[in-house]
Amino acid sequence: MIKSMTGFGLATQDVQNIKIVVEIKSLNSKFLELSLKLPRAFADKELFVRNFCTKEIERGKVNIAFSIEKNLEGLKASQINTDLLSQYYTRLAEVADKLGADKQNLFQLALNMPEVLNQKEEADADEWALVYQTFLNALQNFQQFRLDEGKVLKDDLTLRIANIKNFYTQIEALDHLRVPQLKNKLSDLIEEAIGKANLDQNRLEQEIIYYIDKLDITEEKTRLISHLNYFLDALESPESNGKKLGFIAQEIGREINTMGSKANDAQIQQLVVGMKEELEKIKEQLLNVL
Repeated sequence: MIKSMTGFGLATQDVQNIKIVVEIKSLNSKFLELSLKLPRAFADKELFVRNFCTKEIERGKVNIAFSIEKNLEGLKASQINTDLLSQYYTRLAEVADKLGADKQNLFQLALNMPEVLNQKEEADADEWALVYQTFLNALQNFQQFRLDEGKVLKDDLTLRIANIKNFYTQIEALDHLRVPQLKNKLSDLIEEAIGKANLDQNRLEQEIIYYIDKLDITEEKTRLISHLNYFLDALESPESNGKKLGFIAQEIGREINTMGSKANDAQIQQLVVGMKEELEKIKEQLLNVL
């Protein structure tokens, strides 16, 4: 099942006088671009989290933000810079008075300002266990979001392939008529140019066969239908196949372009244009497939 590179996951826990929030957001990218914001108390866990994300998230431009808020019961006196807290609170109160704003949550806001809480002390294992579990919950929600978006992408890609196959069926019907028409047209043109009496029928047949062979699109049609079926098989694979699908789409485009250049038929070329439009929509969607 394919996944989207676009994803969102949020998880919160409010236990033991601590509120933990982990938010994961991602956009499409050729590689994994990870922006990680961990509280300083858990700075030593950054490498572990990065390695874990490399394995689980794989690709995308990903932002992961950890937020930890402790209420007064969860704080030790030594962890609070009371002088700085007082300064923040005073300044915030002055601004609130000036703006006529509500002061109800002013203390909590001042408590969460930079450097107010001394987090240099190493966080205990129980606290990290809560943070890590919240992170896993957020990651699970994030992966489910990616799967849900992947189902939408799969449905659209399957529809585009079906549309290309429909154009292919129409080209197949026209191609059976094209060769006899081309042979008759060439014969008429040559007879008109040099006269029927001067024709060497054997040489004429050889030249017509040579010309028709140059315009033959049988191989391109065979390869095209093979690539289309291979694309659908790759969509069903349990592995993430965004890059693989992109390579298959390139091969599909190569066969479509060759068919268009060799067809020498206005109706077939119009159908080829329709194929190209569908393929461009496929390529746009593949930019977001993991």
